[in-house]
Amino acid sequence: MSTVLRFPPRSFRRQSQAQSHHAALPASARETALRCELEYDVWAPSHFILHIKAAETPDQAILSESLESSPHLTIRESSDCEFGNRVFRFDAQPGRIQLRYDARVALLRPENTGREAERDITALPDDVLQFLLPSRFCPSDLLGSEALRLFGGMPRGIGRVEAICTWIRKNIDYRIGSSGPTTTALQVYNQRAGVCRDFAHLAITFCRSLNIPARLVVGYCHFDEPPQDFHALFEVWLEDRWIMFDPTALAEPRNVVRIGTGYDAKNIAFSTIFGAMQMTYMQIQVDHDGRPPVDNPEPGQATVQRVDTVH
Repeated sequence: MSTVLRFPPRSFRRQSQAQSHHAALPASARETALRCELEYDVWAPSHFILHIKAAETPDQAILSESLESSPHLTIRESSDCEFGNRVFRFDAQPGRIQLRYDARVALLRPENTGREAERDITALPDDVLQFLLPSRFCPSDLLGSEALRLFGGMPRGIGRVEAICTWIRKNIDYRIGSSGPTTTALQVYNQRAGVCRDFAHLAITFCRSLNIPARLVVGYCHFDEPPQDFHALFEVWLEDRWIMFDPTALAEPRNVVRIGTGYDAKNIAFSTIFGAMQMTYMQIQVDHDGRPPVDNPEPGQATVQRVDTVH
C-alpha cells in the first residue's frame, strides 16, 4: 500500500509592498519540472523531517506538486515558525521506504539592472535587519577585518557583491569531501576549500561584515554535469529586494527553484531524521524547459547510487 498526496494549484502572490515599486516581473514565466526520489532503509522507529518541497514566494509560483510514498506513510505538511519553510513530517517503522516528490514551478525572477545599491542600516526593513548578525556557520564578527581589507574600499552596491563571489571562486577550491556538516565559513577561509554551501556561507559572512544583509538559499537547479543534487547559494538585500547570487557559478540564480531560506545551513538541512536509518538512493531530475521527468532515469546519474544494506 502506498501514499499519494496531491496538492491543488496555488495562486501566485504578487510582489510584497516592499517590492511593489521595483521593476516589474516578466510577463511570461519559465516553467521548471522537477522530481526528487529518495529511498531509506529504516532500522528502528524514526521520525523524518524532509525539506524537499518547493517554496511559495513572490517570484516563484507552484503550478502543481505531489508526493508519493511506499509503503503507506501518514505524511503531513508543516512549516518552521521563523522562516515559513515548508517541510514534510512523518514517522517510519523499520523497513525500506521510498518517496517521490514531483513539482512544476513557474519562475518569475526579475533580471538585475547592475545598478542595485546597498541600503544604509537605518533604511533596512525590520525583517531584513536580522540578516546582518553573525550566525552559527557565518561568524561575520570573526572575519570582519578581512572583509574590510578585501572589499571595504570598493564602491558600494551590486558590484561589490559580485566582487566577493569572484574572489571566492578564485581563492577557494571547490573540492568534494573537503568539509563536513559542522564546517564554518572561518574554517573554509582558512583551509581554502569547500563545496557549494561553504562558498555560500563565506559569501554571506563577508557581506554581513560589510553591513550587507545576506542569507542562505537552498534549491533545485539543473547542472550541466551529473549527478544532480540540491544546491546552496545566497541572496543579499539591495535596493528594496532580495537578489540571488551563486559564488560557485555552477547555476544561474534566475533558474533556481527555491526550497528554503535561512540564516545558514542549520535552518534548511534537506533532511533531519531522529532515529536509525541509512539513505540507500537519491535521484533528482530538473528540467528548466518544463519537460516532464522520466520514470526510469539513468542509474549512473543518481546522487546516491542504489545499494542494499544489512543492519
